[in-house]
Amino acid sequence: MITQCRNCSAPLVFDPEKQKLVCGHCGSEFAPEEFKLSEKEPYLDQKAESMNEIYGTDSKEFMDCYVYICNSCGGEVIVNGTEASTKCIYCGNSAVVFSRIAKHKRPRTIIPFRLTQEDAEKAVREKFKKGLFVPKEIKNFKAENIRGIYIPYWLVDCEHKAAVVIQQTVKSGKSSRRYYHGRAGRMMFKDLPIDASKMLSDESSSRLEPFNLGAKKAFDEDYLLGFYSNVSDIDYGDLRDAVGRRARDYFNTHVLTSVKGGGTKKIYREQYCTKIDYNSLEYAMLPAWFITYDYKGKHNTILVNGQTGKVVCGVPWNQILFYSLLVVTGIALTAVSFIILKPILASLFSSSSRSSSSDSDGKFIGALIVGAVAMFSAGIVKIRKVIKSINLTQAQSIFNFVKKRQE
Repeated sequence: MITQCRNCSAPLVFDPEKQKLVCGHCGSEFAPEEFKLSEKEPYLDQKAESMNEIYGTDSKEFMDCYVYICNSCGGEVIVNGTEASTKCIYCGNSAVVFSRIAKHKRPRTIIPFRLTQEDAEKAVREKFKKGLFVPKEIKNFKAENIRGIYIPYWLVDCEHKAAVVIQQTVKSGKSSRRYYHGRAGRMMFKDLPIDASKMLSDESSSRLEPFNLGAKKAFDEDYLLGFYSNVSDIDYGDLRDAVGRRARDYFNTHVLTSVKGGGTKKIYREQYCTKIDYNSLEYAMLPAWFITYDYKGKHNTILVNGQTGKVVCGVPWNQILFYSLLVVTGIALTAVSFIILKPILASLFSSSSRSSSSDSDGKFIGALIVGAVAMFSAGIVKIRKVIKSINLTQAQSIFNFVKKRQE
């Protein structure tokens, strides 16, 4: 289906900046709601054809694809089985695949794109500019592909009840003590967003949040024009498991912060129950820009929230520069600390007899070592988080998710 301009019959595309359907031929603009379903009926009966049926074979060499005829140029468009919309690979015109929407549950709401392609790329470049250790090649990256994709979500209302025991370990010198704290309660969730596409990892989609769900609109296929989209491919079992995991994570994070004091804290035991209100389930499509680029032979995919502009990525860093600065900074801080803090710490550590100055020197050096180890440990934790983000950015699964959307 192509929604055509009422003035010149050219294809229309949704413009995030204007929040309207725009004709690239005559410049006319229309609100998506202006086009009634009756104007789209001629295209509703298009059916997907199995390649096995076309070629009269059941050979496993063939994969069932969905083949549609572009209503603008007549070219065949092969669409991934979970896509709801695509572009014609021949003439570039937007083509909304109605039979896929008809075959699956129709979304109830949608958050239209607010950021244009240029806005998304600008947000990424601004983020890269602030990175001291980001290589110049990445700061000046050439985007291989930029695609606006609507991600399917289920918005869920649920109640989570849980009772947990928190183990707190507090070190004192060479020994440590364990304390146990009980917590029980319930949390009510309204519109908890659950990624409904198996092709995109839950961690990637969750990092795009939050979305402003107050900006939802009633679903209209015309919002998909000019963009790509997926339909939900998870079942109720997958949904139940995902809701349970997210609710548990929120609850456990909250109760862990309720335990005061230092030391390490972890959930020791837990019992929980998550009850989903299936009558209030809402199928929605939420916007994201996917930007891919290559660096040293590896594919990197950056996600940008198509509504808020939040950038989600992990960037390969200049390790030589990082570790060089780390060593230089460590040496400089140690020297400054020794010069400035030695008199103060020496007076605190020394006994009433001045003969113990060597003793105080040893304690001072020990304090410096402890501080250096603490700083190094904190740096290691930070580096691990960065590496985790980079691995997510370079994951083959997320690259395949984007790659399957044809240009």
